[in-house]
Amino acid sequence: MKVLSIQSAVAYGHVGNSAAVFPLQRIGVEVLPVYTVNFSNHTGYGAWRGPLISPDDVRDVITGIEERGVLGDIDVVLSGYQGGEGIADVILDAVARVKAANPSAIYACDPVMGNARSGCFVAPAIPALLRERVVPAADLITPNQFELGELTGTRPDTIESTLEAVALIRAKGPSSVLVTSVERPDRDEDTIEMLAVTAEGSWIVQTPRLPFKANGSGDVTAALFTAHYRRTGDAAEALARATSSVYDLLERTHRSGERELQLVESQDAYANPRMQFPVTAL
Repeated sequence: MKVLSIQSAVAYGHVGNSAAVFPLQRIGVEVLPVYTVNFSNHTGYGAWRGPLISPDDVRDVITGIEERGVLGDIDVVLSGYQGGEGIADVILDAVARVKAANPSAIYACDPVMGNARSGCFVAPAIPALLRERVVPAADLITPNQFELGELTGTRPDTIESTLEAVALIRAKGPSSVLVTSVERPDRDEDTIEMLAVTAEGSWIVQTPRLPFKANGSGDVTAALFTAHYRRTGDAAEALARATSSVYDLLERTHRSGERELQLVESQDAYANPRMQFPVTAL
């Protein structure tokens, strides 16, 4: 499997491609990383250095890849956080080029906008851009529950309302949806859930909720779920594998007391997930 991953990169820590690439490689996926920024660290620190890469330069990199004749080998185009409006055109153009070369390729979009605690933290134009142009072009999207609400103009807070919001977004284009950070009033205390919905059905998995925030965990989740689902065609198995790997990554990070994901130290959790959390069909 080959993945063209168009995301940010940081020298220190793990977000964007700096979070997604290694776990994908560890499960045997060839990744072609294309960077949209090259920062010293993620912006959660409040200070960082390094350049935004212009959309034209990002497009040139993709054109160079195309000139090597490899777009027909790409199985997945993966995108995450979009820092500015211009990069969406580049991503959508890359998706069109890849699908022209390989009609069976898919586009997996993580529509990063924010979360329930922080609200939206992207540029004001990004939510509408994702809603109107980017998400409709995707085959698979991986929003958190808050982002799902932003995409659909709803406030999902139960399983029923979350499934209704998923149905709304699937009607706009994406055939498959992974919803992360699902919270509902009737769940067990100190737990959190993920929900996968495809044309074949819906599945949910519950894990303990760890009491800390780890930047980049969503990028790892989107990458691993996408790869497992593309490889197997089985959303329930992909959900079980991604959940197991990411939970063990987060648990190790929490135990370490470090702010950044213990990405390399957790590599066995990607290659050999323990499959410790049962997946339930809805």
